[in-house]
Amino acid sequence: MISLRQIHEQYNTQEACMGLLVEMRWPDGVRCPRCGNDKVFKITKRNWTWVCKSGKESVNEDTGLVSVCHKKNGYRFSALVGTVFENTNYPLPIWFEVIYLICQSKKGMSALQVQRMLKEDGRPTAYKTAFYICHRVRAMLGNDEAQLTGEVEVDETFLGGKQKNRHAKVRAKYHGGGAANTGKLTVIGAIARKGNVVCQMIEDTSADTLSTFVEKAVADKVSLIATDESGGYRDLKHFYPHQTVDHKAGEYVRGTVHTNNIENFWSLLKRGVIGTYHNVSKKYLPLYLNEFAWRFNNRKNPDIFKAAIAGC
Repeated sequence: MISLRQIHEQYNTQEACMGLLVEMRWPDGVRCPRCGNDKVFKITKRNWTWVCKSGKESVNEDTGLVSVCHKKNGYRFSALVGTVFENTNYPLPIWFEVIYLICQSKKGMSALQVQRMLKEDGRPTAYKTAFYICHRVRAMLGNDEAQLTGEVEVDETFLGGKQKNRHAKVRAKYHGGGAANTGKLTVIGAIARKGNVVCQMIEDTSADTLSTFVEKAVADKVSLIATDESGGYRDLKHFYPHQTVDHKAGEYVRGTVHTNNIENFWSLLKRGVIGTYHNVSKKYLPLYLNEFAWRFNNRKNPDIFKAAIAGC
């Protein structure tokens, strides 16, 4: 496992960082990011830049636009094209250090903490810089979209402070019970025992919402889906081998039926929000969920830093 000192020693220049980026992005040789052609030509007058003259067409999945790598002029690209580092004005050594800190901090790393730790040309890094880089890194961390198999636990949780701890003018906005009426954010998650976790923010805990999430996150052939006694899971028994534990009655484990693994992940998430970030807005919560899920899924990866670089 690489250490922070090794990061400072090995990747303290733009050239060293670009070398690692190319190695992790194209382990089998440089390929055109537009058409996938591997017969590209290096531009000697510009470092880390290539040109593709394949004449092939490619379609952008997001916009539907068709692009062509013309045989005459070609398509020029660098190792930064299509990555989180594209069009950035900040040196790659700063990016690499932030990525390392986020990967190694079990409960997350706030932008204020990153700002205190980083210096650019001997000057403290601006908070906007740290905030921008941290959120770009959280967005780039790619989680495996494969459906969960085996024994799976599903549960939901709520993020946000207690009503009694809010200011009076904030408490006045919410009336009645339920997360929607207390200003809390609802998150649902599923975890394969000894496997990966999937989580996302949801607007409500209705049966339709919970069933839709399970259908997307869990494979058809599982040996068990364990949940609590919430009525929102009542429809799962028609499609999956579904068992519940009754927390209200003091039942937490019944044989192999429990939700202890997903509760463990909720504990990490909440300790991170309370202890590190203190408050997370609804706008940015999906990015934080992506960060915590990715770090949890790579908890046993001895080279988690390079895994993050490879997914940039």
